[in-house]
Amino acid sequence: MIAPLSIPSPDYGWQVWEIPLFGWTLNIHMYALCILLGIVLAVVITSRRLTKRGGEPGVVLDVALWAVVLGIIGARLYHVLTHPGDYFYEGANIWNPFEPGAIWNIWEGGNAIFGSLIGGAVGVFIGCRLTGLRFWSFADALAPGLLVAQAVGRIGNWFNHELFGMPTDLPWGLEIESDNPAYPAGLPADVLFHPTFLYELLWNLAGAAVIVFLLERRFHMRWGRAFAVYLIWYGVGRAFFESIRVDPSEMFLGVRVNVWAAWAAVVVGIVVLIVQRRRHPGLEPSVYVPGREWQGPDAEVDSDGSESESDSLDDDVEGENQPGSAAATSPTLRATE
Repeated sequence: MIAPLSIPSPDYGWQVWEIPLFGWTLNIHMYALCILLGIVLAVVITSRRLTKRGGEPGVVLDVALWAVVLGIIGARLYHVLTHPGDYFYEGANIWNPFEPGAIWNIWEGGNAIFGSLIGGAVGVFIGCRLTGLRFWSFADALAPGLLVAQAVGRIGNWFNHELFGMPTDLPWGLEIESDNPAYPAGLPADVLFHPTFLYELLWNLAGAAVIVFLLERRFHMRWGRAFAVYLIWYGVGRAFFESIRVDPSEMFLGVRVNVWAAWAAVVVGIVVLIVQRRRHPGLEPSVYVPGREWQGPDAEVDSDGSESESDSLDDDVEGENQPGSAAATSPTLRATE
């Protein structure tokens, strides 16, 4: 059944662009492009937010170098470990990246956001230690950008014809070919499915808007509180969207592993919110740890410490922090300097 408003899956020709190059064929995967675009958007949004709060322009790149690399490694490792049947079986190509199915082939799909969060958090911790930034200050600046990045990444799942939900008769159902490996056995060829990629995309964008345009205008969302809201928001949505998906997944006590991970994200977010509110009831003095502050050439001092209520994605951030007097401690030379 094809409804008038049903969402068609992209032609398979859109999944990979083959570009001849000096006798070789360069394969550009749309999934990879979506991931890269999401990373770029997250870096840009985080950089503008952190700079507005007193961070050195471009310092986000120093942290992103660690966070992106370790985030990708964590995302792939988590996926492989939670889907062992897809990679470890008799006759499987486990190691050769030049053949389909290898554990390294991230361009084929299979990157778990929860693994990315774990690996990325380690990268952010390392980057913040090197640059002198407060870990929670960076996390708060990152929160809405991370949701935007995840939203864009879900478009890659649409191009890959993957991670769709249960059958539905809703008019916006997703069209999936019957020979898709995840197509439920016994269903006719014209069944529509819940477009879970679209649900999560819209949920994530809504979460970014809630943090930036609602919570940060009304409350003091520093000391890790914005990131705590991210964990709660994403965890609640992901738990629901994951529960209606039909693709194979490892189960624990009858529940999909990623649902457990989503619940864990909610719990961690609540704990962070409660603990940080008790430990840091006042304003955040700086995005840098004491003694590592960056003194900008045109630094402004917010004499009354008040919070701004009239900024946009990059400007809709709480009031300027008081810069310190120590020199910048970022390990690399940026083009903006």
